Amino acid sequence: MNVLEGRRYDTGEPVRVMIRGDRIAAVEPATPSSLVTDWPWIAPALFDLQINGYGGVWFSDDRLTPELAATAVKAYLQHGVTRICPTLVTNSCAALDWGFRAIAAACDQDPLVNHMVPGCHLEGPYISAEDGARGAHPKEHVRPADWDEFRLLQDSAGGRIRLVTIAPEVENAVPFIERATQAGVAIAIGHTAATPDQIRAAVDAGATLSTHLGNGSAAMIHRHRNHIFEQLADPRLTASLIADGHHLPASLLKIFLKVKSPRMTVLTCDAAGWAGCPPGVYSSVLGQSEILPSGKLVVAGQTELLAGSADTTDVCVTQIQRLAGVTLKEAIDMTSRNPARLLGFETNRLRRGSLADVFVFRQPADSRHLDVLTTVAQGQVVYQKT
Repeated sequence: MNVLEGRRYDTGEPVRVMIRGDRIAAVEPATPSSLVTDWPWIAPALFDLQINGYGGVWFSDDRLTPELAATAVKAYLQHGVTRICPTLVTNSCAALDWGFRAIAAACDQDPLVNHMVPGCHLEGPYISAEDGARGAHPKEHVRPADWDEFRLLQDSAGGRIRLVTIAPEVENAVPFIERATQAGVAIAIGHTAATPDQIRAAVDAGATLSTHLGNGSAAMIHRHRNHIFEQLADPRLTASLIADGHHLPASLLKIFLKVKSPRMTVLTCDAAGWAGCPPGVYSSVLGQSEILPSGKLVVAGQTELLAGSADTTDVCVTQIQRLAGVTLKEAIDMTSRNPARLLGFETNRLRRGSLADVFVFRQPADSRHLDVLTTVAQGQVVYQKT
């Protein structure tokens, strides 16, 4: 039996969490021998539904191997993350097919990776070709929604694609959304320049999420009739937000949370393959990117145009508290319970019978990262700070 001690992330109560097998056997009050405030926090492990890679490994790379995929996935354990959706972005069908096959093989070969990858995320290629809305996705691979192509990719992934980001204005978008949702695949709206009518049509067809709302958008949009306000106003859409402090200013984070509420918000770091790398200039199929000393990832040669994120999920937990004033409980739930619920997976809770995916951490005032001490997945200690 594994035993963990810490302050509950939701109440601050000092507790002892006892784990038997892959389940929490008991959560009991504990009496610290020192000040309660000296104890670390304990919380359900994090779940990020939009991760593009880590440490120079990109899930969209046509050179991806099962071994590299496994290494990139398991790197997130040190950040308190036990479940991710490896995300493949706009690319050729052959490259996407290769990436999904490599990830599927990694899952088949390693039980821990299989647990950590409950589903994959296909972000594109069925998105807007317009500059701004397209973001850093390569224009030459943007194309109309194609259900036959998606079925091929789903077969390559072993049925693991559980989330697709699509722009509602692309050709065949609405029938694609209808067929995908009927097949149990969640649909997100993103990288779009859609009209309000097109947004409503996508939601009517079954879309339930806004991918990184406020990003993947043109710099100039109509002051009233635009795709951001339409998604923000629709109560059927959960909003995913990149809360790294670079993608959205504090004012917008506060507005989005005020409208959607923490219950209808999911936090994602949208980590690029350069996450975990030191500041510097890096090259990939998407071009040259630079990690600035601040941690901001930009198109190399300037400081404003973002090229994704170099941060990890735990940064979103710290930054959303600092920038938007939410509680630790709200920050953790938006980065754990909400994504699991959205995609129909088991949610983790600090209570008897829950899946034993938990982590113990401190929250240094001078760091953007959580100081993760222990991560447990399926009842097993999979990361221990040395």
